[in-house]
Amino acid sequence: MTANSSTSPQRAAIIVNPAKPVDIDVRGLVAKHCVENGWGEPLWFETTKEDPGVGQAKEALAQGADIVIAAGGDGTVRCVAEVLSGGDVPMGLLPLGTGNLLARNLGMDVTDYDGAMAGALIGTERKIDVVRARRSDPYMEQLFLVMAGVGYDATIMADTNEELKDKVGWLAYVDAGIRNLPGKPVKATIVIDGKPAVRRGVRSVMVGNCGKVQGGLEIFPEAKVDDGLLDVAVLAPHHGKLGWLSVVAGMIGKGRGKDTAVEYFQGKTVEITLENKDDYQLDGDHEGQSKHVVMTMDPAALTLRM
Repeated sequence: MTANSSTSPQRAAIIVNPAKPVDIDVRGLVAKHCVENGWGEPLWFETTKEDPGVGQAKEALAQGADIVIAAGGDGTVRCVAEVLSGGDVPMGLLPLGTGNLLARNLGMDVTDYDGAMAGALIGTERKIDVVRARRSDPYMEQLFLVMAGVGYDATIMADTNEELKDKVGWLAYVDAGIRNLPGKPVKATIVIDGKPAVRRGVRSVMVGNCGKVQGGLEIFPEAKVDDGLLDVAVLAPHHGKLGWLSVVAGMIGKGRGKDTAVEYFQGKTVEITLENKDDYQLDGDHEGQSKHVVMTMDPAALTLRM
């Protein structure tokens, strides 16, 4: 309970991405749960292309919201978390996106909208880690909750057909993945906790806070959202048409063999330097191209209620 709850009812702020096609009445759902649980009238904010959630979350806090609920996909969740991290106001999740990766990694049923809303208002609170990603070209600090990457995985995000995504969901990423399988490695230097770990040609460097990605595929088998550690996967398929099979085998074997097609690392900071710029993504959002980024673990920085 917050300090003002004895005098006036608590208020939830809903930050919704209006571009997401949903088959539920989000306003009606929110209003019903607020009434049933004795909360005041909710504050309502819509994201825009220019501001996908950061400004709205700041405004929600300025208006005294007792919880800020991200109603959208992982991009909306990431922007709201950027504002709430390190503060006292909890975040709720109403998963309306294609991937809903944070919600899935937390074990939520992403089809149970009533359960998600009730959990946000009267559920239990838990703290999770967030990751701060600082790139130097252009200089920008952003936050992510699930996974970031440079190279092939980010190219998939850049090249996914949005119309197809609306129709078939995460299978649209498979389509983009197959189309982009051919490609050249880029020389990468990866430093983990100040110690050089990798210096060679790679196709993708992925840094995870959670384990699962699209379609339930587990990229980081050791990852936990509250273990204070970053998980790093470096993909470097062998040359030739069957090269990617070595990556698949390495993932199935969780990188335990001697094959260097997939290598796994853990640490609290990861610095990635590429010889040439390559695609860059945070939580499934393509963020342009980059050749240098430092990712730092910020443990237990975000309070979730669910």
